[in-house]
Amino acid sequence: MEAAYVIAEQNAGYVLTENLQDTSMRAAFSLAGWKPKKDMHAQAVDWWFWDFEAAYPPEESGFLYGIAGYNLTFYQWSDENNFVIDQRGFNTFIISEANEFLMENDPRLMLDTMVKSIAYGPQGVNVTFEDGGCIEAEHAIATFSIGVLQNDIVEFEPQLPRWKREAIEQFQIGTYTKVFFQFNETLWDPDTQYFLYADANSRGYYPIWQSLTGPGFHEGSNIIFTTVVGPQSYRIERQSDEVTKAECLEVLRAMFPDKNIPEPIDFKYPRWSTEEWAFGSYSNWPVGMTLEQHQNLRANVDRLWFAGEGTSAQYFGFLQGAWYEGRDVAQRIAGLLNGPDEHVQCDNDTTIDCGLMAFYEVLHGTTFLDEFNVQNGWPVSSFLDYGYEG
Repeated sequence: MEAAYVIAEQNAGYVLTENLQDTSMRAAFSLAGWKPKKDMHAQAVDWWFWDFEAAYPPEESGFLYGIAGYNLTFYQWSDENNFVIDQRGFNTFIISEANEFLMENDPRLMLDTMVKSIAYGPQGVNVTFEDGGCIEAEHAIATFSIGVLQNDIVEFEPQLPRWKREAIEQFQIGTYTKVFFQFNETLWDPDTQYFLYADANSRGYYPIWQSLTGPGFHEGSNIIFTTVVGPQSYRIERQSDEVTKAECLEVLRAMFPDKNIPEPIDFKYPRWSTEEWAFGSYSNWPVGMTLEQHQNLRANVDRLWFAGEGTSAQYFGFLQGAWYEGRDVAQRIAGLLNGPDEHVQCDNDTTIDCGLMAFYEVLHGTTFLDEFNVQNGWPVSSFLDYGYEG
């Protein structure tokens, strides 16, 4: 699998430089010589290499952008890709940033406030809340997740243009579920971080177990957790904690048959796809999504702007994607407020032109109408209507 992944990386570079058609990640792996077929051990390795990161299987993930996005993150920041164990919580840096411009109990920060609708146009934006309150602004940045946008939680007035809605519906929001267990003692090798489990019947059935009791984590905590994604996440979200716990304990007992695995002293897992402010965990690049269509996901509509990890072409699914996209949009708006011809200099020596972001109202495919012909295996017109009575 490692050898096949290297080949897939090289092939992705060739597809990018030669402007070739993208494929699925599954096709790319197969072309690189990796075909797990019905071998459940190979399927577990397959899940470990791809689903564990993308939250989608290779069949549903785009090849070129999946490889490029993954490589950009791990080649730039691999040494900083750490499991966060800071007891203050992951939002500590966000709070620290906010403290630079928000006062204590600042009324501008409106928590626990549900947005009902957003009216936008060339003159400004009006945001209405469920409690009837509203905010008017010259510009607004919507950082809703792809899941929230796809579930029509917020009404846009007027309706977002078709090119924007198509991009929203085409992109993917993955669900990534970690199921945590804490025991009275560490029943597994404390020096091993990851354990890989291959179920005999189901791919992705509690396949990865990660220990937090070892060096550099929560030493001596006796905590271990397993990860599931996609359909398995949706399945355990619908069932009770007790059913999920029983399933996991059965897996642990199969993994460590020489150990007496007791009931845990603590147990917990989230249900991300049911959270109305998220409807999932993070985004994934699907098969068939082009860079131009993704740009339509990023692009503003009049004075309504969009940001978040899902709008990042290079870092979708990662924290830095949300960071860079938010900064980019904020700089554009700041430039507009300072003057229509303003340019913004970025940290990486690039310049942002303020104003409307690029978008593609019409996106064409690669096949012209006259190519639907006999030579290409299309002898009958798709617009045939004789013989139909209705």
